Amino acid sequence: MTDALPVDVVVRLLQAASAEQEVDVDSLLGGARLSGPDALRVGTEIRRLRATSERRRRRDQELTALFSSARELAQLRDVDELLGRLVERAHDLVGTDVTYLSEFDPDSRELRVRTTLGTVEPSFLGLRVPPGVGLASQVVEGRRPFWTSKYAVMTQARHDSAIDAAVSAEGLVSLLGVPLLAGDEVIGVLFAANRVEHAFSPEEISLLSAFADHAAIVLQTARLLARAQESADETRRAYGELSRHVEAMERASEVHSDLTSLVLQGGEASDVAIALGRALRCQVSLLDPEHLHGPVGDAVDRSRRSGRCSAVADGTYVVAVLAGSALLGALLLEQGEVEFGPVELRTAERAAQITALLNLKQDAMIEAEQRVRSDLLADMLSDDPDRRGDVATRARARGIRLGELQSVVVVAVPAELRRDAIRALRRTGGPAGEHAERAVVLTSHADPAAASTFVHTTVSRAVRAPVLAVGASFADATDDLRAQVEAASSCVRMLPSLGLTDTAVTTDEYLPYVALFGPGEARVTAYVRRVIGPVLDWDAKHVGKLLPTLAAYLGNRMSPVATARALHLHKNTVLQRLERAAELLGDDWQEPDRLFRVTVAVRLAELTKNP
Repeated sequence: MTDALPVDVVVRLLQAASAEQEVDVDSLLGGARLSGPDALRVGTEIRRLRATSERRRRRDQELTALFSSARELAQLRDVDELLGRLVERAHDLVGTDVTYLSEFDPDSRELRVRTTLGTVEPSFLGLRVPPGVGLASQVVEGRRPFWTSKYAVMTQARHDSAIDAAVSAEGLVSLLGVPLLAGDEVIGVLFAANRVEHAFSPEEISLLSAFADHAAIVLQTARLLARAQESADETRRAYGELSRHVEAMERASEVHSDLTSLVLQGGEASDVAIALGRALRCQVSLLDPEHLHGPVGDAVDRSRRSGRCSAVADGTYVVAVLAGSALLGALLLEQGEVEFGPVELRTAERAAQITALLNLKQDAMIEAEQRVRSDLLADMLSDDPDRRGDVATRARARGIRLGELQSVVVVAVPAELRRDAIRALRRTGGPAGEHAERAVVLTSHADPAAASTFVHTTVSRAVRAPVLAVGASFADATDDLRAQVEAASSCVRMLPSLGLTDTAVTTDEYLPYVALFGPGEARVTAYVRRVIGPVLDWDAKHVGKLLPTLAAYLGNRMSPVATARALHLHKNTVLQRLERAAELLGDDWQEPDRLFRVTVAVRLAELTKNP
């Protein structure tokens, strides 16, 4: 039986086993008078206890750091900041050269490097790993840790040239990857890597796995919170949109109520613009058809085709006021306090319809008045003396002062648009109506050219089709008006044979031709061919200039010098052309009778060529 060990030796042995102090176990046992086998057995046991104690102490330190990191990560809400801190803590815990996190995309099944620490190559961040490639895919597919001490010779997973190049550029040799799991779902892979060959111990794998488990929960929670925040933001946006929609609907209801009252109480079209501007808190203008030009006119044309509001500029819209195909005007809206949305624009379109309705109602009243005026105009143009007998008295009764009327305009438009043309003419204020399948209006313009131009512009904007307007002046509405209307009507019938179908002229400009060929005659072309046909044929074959030369010669008092100056030609060139004309027309073409007919034919040919 061995002697008992001294208490001091026992205490020193316990201290050695606890790893609290550095103790030379062999020296201590050598002075304890133990046999060789006993000393060996006690020493072995002491070293085992010491290693266990060291592992537990290190484990406590790691777990303390792990839980501390987990608490810190749990306080983060921003996903990007969380990923950065997560990699930073893992890097500190494991102590490898490089630590990085790859996020898993369940749709493409790719892994993309989101955050790194310890890397030197900028291209490593954002590196994408296709499915089934490299160590990362082994971790994802197996849902367990996977490591290699030397990546270059790893055979357990398929290599990819791009991934191998990135790993080689970073100088990574040994890698450990552990999955970030949220239930059965892999949301990423956490990597620890060294630039030297290294066999990862079970303790290192266990530590990184435990950290990854904590990190996965925190990361998933952060994602859920981010989604919840996005949902909350979306809910707030939807609520705000709903509130704006409700406000818009309330404004639309207010406008509808106001417009209904306007219709029932006999309001005017201008009141619609006021009510719409008050409800939408913006500036609204009611535009006449005559004022629709430029960008506004282009936008009105678009609105007219679509029936909807059309943008003029940023924050400015226009909507056409239509009655069938007739344009009555437009509403111009300039954005104010309220941003224009679909409800506001639809409200403006409804307001345009109400404006058209009120315009039609007003037009109906005007129509009744104008019908009387039309009857008065018909009586003024009648062949029956009895109907013309008391025209002046009836005109005064309708507020028409015949003495102020100085010109008449006869208008030709397609038959289906004649009613719209007459409606537009009645807005000019003078008596207007239909006579002999033409629209006729009396104006106070002293100049018939100004009157025809004004009427042409007004009717063209209303019907959007070719308009032929012929003006004539008269001295007395009760005396020579009928003669002037007949002259203008004859001119209207004759002008299309000259190629004029959309213009404004006066009877004085074309009266000689009307007198020559008579109203409605279609013999202009035949006459021109009969008189100067050879000249026209010569010009057609030789690309000549005989007709313009004849026109200039006749227009310059038959002076070759003046003709050459007007055409910027040499006198001899003009004389040569006149000689050619004499060969074609005959030597007597400048005799008075022939000259008159040639002059008329040349003028008609020029008009037909350049209407």
